[in-house]
Amino acid sequence: MNEMKKIKVGILGATGLVGQTFIYLLKDHPWFEITELAASERSTNKTYYEAVLGRWRWPVEIPDKIKNMEVKDCKPNLDCDIVFSALDASVAKEIEEDFAKSGYGVLSNASSHRMDEDVPLLIPEINPQHLELLDVQKKNRKWDGFVVTNANCTTTHLVLTLKPLNDWFVLDKVIVTSMQALSGAGYPGVAALDIIDNVIPFIKNEEQKVENETRKILGEMKGSKIEFANVAISAQCNRVNVKDGHTECVSVKLRKQANVDDLIEAFEEFNPLKGLNLPMAPNKPIIIKNEEDRPQPKLDRELEKGMASVVGRIRKCNVLDFKYVVLGHNLIRGAAGASILNAEYMHYKGYLEEYL
Repeated sequence: MNEMKKIKVGILGATGLVGQTFIYLLKDHPWFEITELAASERSTNKTYYEAVLGRWRWPVEIPDKIKNMEVKDCKPNLDCDIVFSALDASVAKEIEEDFAKSGYGVLSNASSHRMDEDVPLLIPEINPQHLELLDVQKKNRKWDGFVVTNANCTTTHLVLTLKPLNDWFVLDKVIVTSMQALSGAGYPGVAALDIIDNVIPFIKNEEQKVENETRKILGEMKGSKIEFANVAISAQCNRVNVKDGHTECVSVKLRKQANVDDLIEAFEEFNPLKGLNLPMAPNKPIIIKNEEDRPQPKLDRELEKGMASVVGRIRKCNVLDFKYVVLGHNLIRGAAGASILNAEYMHYKGYLEEYL
């Protein structure tokens, strides 16, 4: 794999916070090469350096090749095979469809197509079989390309921990309360006077995303459709004054008997991508930090280069069966890193070549 010719990729919405994260993660990628950058009209015809001047948020220099690259319109005339979409949901739907119609593979971080019946909402460790929907998508839409999405950042870390519990013990009910980092709101994000000394107990559409996306991801392919998982999920989502890393307090009710040691074993053994050598895949997708005061964003969000979900405080629950805390990096595994891992998995399994 490492000897192959690199696949040309473009980034849509390249100047925003998630777009910058794509550049940060792809700058030395062994399989993919950034050949195109695209963004809104205010950035087009500028160099990337000019377009993000004063707004680059990663603690490394912008690579020289990227600095001088021209930012283009988000139109399907780019010199690349696949595009990673970091577009805002308000504009993503039409633009992503235009690219798919024109023969590009679209790996999207936007929410616009996540719940479409013929679009995979992919987490490779959990639901790779949902890529069967690409046949349905091709038939329905007559596209020469495709759209595959990754999940909402909060959903991603939640469902990575729910999958092994569902496999071992069968989930019945889930209650989750999130404490979500500022970077999840993009740039410039939440006004300082709104968030300093404060918690904002509302993030528009977030709770519905967590509840609906989780059931789709855990669902099973039945013919040409996904049958959503029979799990009751209740989410409450809050914005807190943390830079990066979403923390979630989770309670679960299971349909089979278990104890705390059983849950720990299920988490620790969960590693479906082991041995595939995908560049973005964590060595362990779930890391246990079962101490009384862990996980914490400052201490744990960078574990496995930001691609792991970190679980701690696993204990009995007096209302449901068990409760625990999960933490994950919202920009890396929760956004750009998830899309890149999806592309890696699809290439490894031959989907990119088959559907483009």
